[in-house]
Amino acid sequence: MHVWAIAFGCVIGWGSFINPGKKFLPNSGVAGTAIAMAMGALVMIIIAFSYAYMVPKYPKAGGEFTFTKMCFGKNMAFICGWFLVVAYLTNVPMNSTAIGLIVDGLDGSADILKWGFHYNIAGFDIYLGEMLLAMFILLLFGYLNIIGVQKAAIVQTILSSLLVICVFTLCLAGIFSAKAKGVNMQPIWGFDKSAAIAAKATTSTIDPFARAGTAGILSAILATFAIAPWAYVGFDAIPQAAEEFNFSFKKVSFIMIIAILFGCFVYISNNTVAAAALENWPDRVMAGEWVLLIAADELLGTFGKVLIGVGVSCAVLSGIMGFYLASSRLMYSMSRDGYLPKWFGKVDKKYGTPKNAMIFCVVVSLSGPILGREALGWFVDMSAIGASIGYFFTCASTLVTARREKDATMFLKIMAIVGVIFSVTFMVLQLIPIPGLSGVHFGKESYIMLVIWVALGIVFYLRERKFFTTE
Repeated sequence: MHVWAIAFGCVIGWGSFINPGKKFLPNSGVAGTAIAMAMGALVMIIIAFSYAYMVPKYPKAGGEFTFTKMCFGKNMAFICGWFLVVAYLTNVPMNSTAIGLIVDGLDGSADILKWGFHYNIAGFDIYLGEMLLAMFILLLFGYLNIIGVQKAAIVQTILSSLLVICVFTLCLAGIFSAKAKGVNMQPIWGFDKSAAIAAKATTSTIDPFARAGTAGILSAILATFAIAPWAYVGFDAIPQAAEEFNFSFKKVSFIMIIAILFGCFVYISNNTVAAAALENWPDRVMAGEWVLLIAADELLGTFGKVLIGVGVSCAVLSGIMGFYLASSRLMYSMSRDGYLPKWFGKVDKKYGTPKNAMIFCVVVSLSGPILGREALGWFVDMSAIGASIGYFFTCASTLVTARREKDATMFLKIMAIVGVIFSVTFMVLQLIPIPGLSGVHFGKESYIMLVIWVALGIVFYLRERKFFTTE
C-alpha cells in the first residue's frame, strides 16, 4: 500500500486539477484529452513490464540509472541519470507553485496570501505571502523525507487515499447532476486559444477557432499525448524505494499498473467534469480562471470547493513527497557510484537517509515559488523529456538483459521493443516541430531550460567521469 501510494502520489499532482483549464481543454478538448490520456496509460503499462522485469534483477536505488549502467556502460548511465533527475526534481517546484493557487481559489476575494513584497514574471504577480507558504511546505516535506521513508510513506498513503475519495466523489456528482450536460463539452477537440484571445472571441463565437478536420483532431490528441511521460512520471519511482521497503518484487507490475490506471481515471474525470459542468468553459479558460474549481462549485456548492481544495492539496503534497524521495534517492545512487560529487551520497547517521541529496532537492525546489506559476509549462516540458529518456533506457536495457540471460518471454521482448519505439516517439514530438501540428512541441523557454540543463550536465560529467564505476 505504501509503495502504491508513492507511485500514485507522484503520478497525480497539481496538473490533474489545474491543467484542465490551463492546457487540456484548450489544447485537446474533452475528446482529445480522453483519447490521449488513455493512449498514454496504455503506453506506460507497456513500459511498466520492462520495469517489472528489471527491478528484481537490480533492486537498488537508482532504478533506470542502475539498469543503464549495467547494460550500456558508464557514459550512457550518466546521460540517463542526469535526465531522470530533471524528470523527478522539476515536479517538486511545479507542485509548490500550485499551493498559492489553492488558497487563492478557495479564499474568494479575501486574498489572504497577497501581501508583502511582490513582482511580476511573464504576466503573473508573485507575492511574498504565497512564496513563504510554499517554501514552508517544501521545507517541511523535505524534513519528513530526511527523518525516514517509512514515516513519509504513512503520510503519503493518507494523502493518496483522500485524493482518490475526492476525485470519485466529484466524478459521481458530474454523472448524476442535471447541471452537467454533454452539450457543454463543445468544442469537443479544443480550440486555438491564442487566436481566439487575439480575436476577442467568446463561447458563442468560438466555432471558427475550434480544432476540426484530420489535422486539427490529430493536433488535439498529440498535444496532450506528447506530455504523457510527464503526466504519468512517478509510477517508475518504485525502483527508487526498492532498498527501503520490504515488498515482493513480483508485485511491481501490479502496483505500477494500478497506479497508472488510477492516474488515467483522475486526469480524464477531472477534465470531463470541468467542461460538462460549465456551458461557457471557453470563456473561463481564456480568462485564466480555475475551471475545475468553478465546475465543482456549480455542481456541489461550497462542498464542491472544499472537495477540490482537499483533493488538490493531497495531490500537491503527495507529489512533493514522492518526487522528493525519487529525486534524492536517485542522486544518492549516482553519487555512490561516482557520477555525482561524494557530498550527494552522504547518509544521515541517525535516520540512514541521503540527507545532503535531500537538502539539494529542497534548495532547487525553492525556485518554484520564486518563479511563479507561469513557469509550470516550462517545468512540464523538462519533466516530459527527462522521463522519455528514462523510459527509453529502461526498455532498451530490458532487451539487452533478456538477450544476455535468456530468461524473458516473447511477450516481454515485444513490449520492450514497443516501449523503445514510443519513447523515441515522445522525444520527437517534444523536440522537433512537425508541420501542420500546433501546440505539440516545446516552447521557446523550454528549449532554453533544456540547453542550460545539458550544459550543467556537461560540467558535472567532465568533473566526475574519472570516478565513474560500473559495479
